[in-house]
Amino acid sequence: MENRKAEAAQRFAALSALFDPGTLRQLDACGMAAGWRCWEVGSGGSALVRVIAARVGGAGHVLATDIDASWTREAGASNVEVRQHDVALDAPPGEGFDLVHARLVLVHVPERERAFRHMVSALKPGGWLVIEDADPALQPLSCIDPYGPEQELANRVRQGLRTLLSGRGADLSFGRKLPRMFRDHGMTEIAAEAYFPIARPECAPLEIATIAMIRGDLLDHGIVTGEEIERHLENVRAGVLDLSQPPMISVRGRKPR
Repeated sequence: MENRKAEAAQRFAALSALFDPGTLRQLDACGMAAGWRCWEVGSGGSALVRVIAARVGGAGHVLATDIDASWTREAGASNVEVRQHDVALDAPPGEGFDLVHARLVLVHVPERERAFRHMVSALKPGGWLVIEDADPALQPLSCIDPYGPEQELANRVRQGLRTLLSGRGADLSFGRKLPRMFRDHGMTEIAAEAYFPIARPECAPLEIATIAMIRGDLLDHGIVTGEEIERHLENVRAGVLDLSQPPMISVRGRKPR
């Protein structure tokens, strides 16, 4: 159990380092300011919640929800409320939010259309929705330049991860659908961009933590052998792989006034 906690913490830290700067650019583009009421959906770790709480200040409020809210409790502050909540199955936890944000949430939620509606309904008129999700099918490789056996093994491991995610109900081509979903729900001022990290220093610890968490599933499904996993991890630690992550597609839009 302690190992799982350490792996999850490492993964949250790597994801935050990789993607928080892009997320904050999106939130700044919405005009996030002191006094805003924000709902952070599927908050996971505490780093981003802390930054948002500092931006909205004592006059603002941040509601951070997750199906497992234990990781977010470190972000506790006078203007932060942490609550266990399932965005798809539970009713929206309030309304009148200036901003609702979710990152790497809907891609994993089978009832993603219902979750999307819940987030839109929680916004005040003129409020902003920012959703960011990966699109692994758009770029499925771990190493986009597979020039040797080390890179080919990394790509085989990544293919196995995609197979596992699909089996759990993830939509691996979901990110590209977000702009259309925003339009279909009547959002205005829609803007989107994609971020595709390659050979960033955070990619290695993210890969190590991810493999540690899914090692048993990789072995149980016969995707790779234990020896291949160890060889792959040695390659990651040795820095011989230019690891990438799937494109993160970020979309923002405004609820009509």
